[in-house]
Amino acid sequence: MEHAYAIIMAGGKGERFWPLSTEKRPKQLLALAGGKPLIVQAVERLAGIVPPEHILIVTNASLVDAIRELLGPDSPVGLLGEPIARDTAAAIAAGGAWIQHRDPEAVCAVLTADHLIGDLPDFHKTIATGLDMCASHDILMTIGIQPSEPSSAYGYIESGDRWKQVDGIDFFHAVRFVEKPDRKTAEGYLATGRYAWNSGMFIWSIRQIRKAFAEFRPVLAERMDAWSACSTPEDFQAALERDFPALEKISIDYAVMEKARNIIVCKGIFAWDDVGSWPALESHLPQDEAGNAVLGDVELLDSASNIVVSESRLTALVGVKDLVVVQAEGVTLVCDKTRSQEIKTLVMKLRAQKNRKTVV
Repeated sequence: MEHAYAIIMAGGKGERFWPLSTEKRPKQLLALAGGKPLIVQAVERLAGIVPPEHILIVTNASLVDAIRELLGPDSPVGLLGEPIARDTAAAIAAGGAWIQHRDPEAVCAVLTADHLIGDLPDFHKTIATGLDMCASHDILMTIGIQPSEPSSAYGYIESGDRWKQVDGIDFFHAVRFVEKPDRKTAEGYLATGRYAWNSGMFIWSIRQIRKAFAEFRPVLAERMDAWSACSTPEDFQAALERDFPALEKISIDYAVMEKARNIIVCKGIFAWDDVGSWPALESHLPQDEAGNAVLGDVELLDSASNIVVSESRLTALVGVKDLVVVQAEGVTLVCDKTRSQEIKTLVMKLRAQKNRKTVV
């Protein structure tokens, strides 16, 4: 498709994967599963759908060089460094400006660098069909994932009437977005059959997202226009350095998607996992007969249902179960599997200790 573009958001810190993931080496730069760094997989899975020179990665300015090295010096993929994190609305506005400068008629998929996606032919069909729909209709599209369980780790989208069905893919009018529910509420959502997980993936024309910003976040529409008028990459980056610190820190869901009236939900028909914590990675790692998921140099005796990652030395477990054990960057983490979400709290505590030299 001539006007097809993609923004890959790669600005997260991956704190729940500490100590393997750190601020200087977040999870999108790691080969957690699939044999390649997640950011490389995110680019490669767009092959045949979006030309590489039409792909833009938006990330932290401090990670631009590391990502460029992973992609290779000859990669035509664009890279934009945010001088300061301002959440997804600002990142999408910056990426939208980059695309608007090149092609005002562009249609764009917004994806993230830290998802694991299977069933690639179905993923390709979903993205290609969504791009076609957004090129010919005045809509903002979000991709919802059919829930496999009443998870409280994701936000949900409630769908209303079917809008269209194209090539086996269903599109529905969106009713509302809801925050991460407790498990009982999630069970109620699944019982209705109307709710999908909010994947954080979107498709729209550049004209439509700019129009939505103008209606709901006019400052971002103004910045989009100003940034897209920059004549050189150096001028563009300088404009971001100047403008980003003053921008509101807000997600695209809060800024636009929960307010707009032309939202269409595309039901994703591919395997998806946002691998938000160590237990989420469990099914993507090799497992032994006792259910231990391991990566690296690991030895186990009389141990079961553990997740063990050892980056540069031997890690051995005896007589334990249901633990997350990670050795990386000169740090060893031992955590009850059921409390892995609290690793982020631990990382924040470590960062607050001024004399702490541990890599976080």
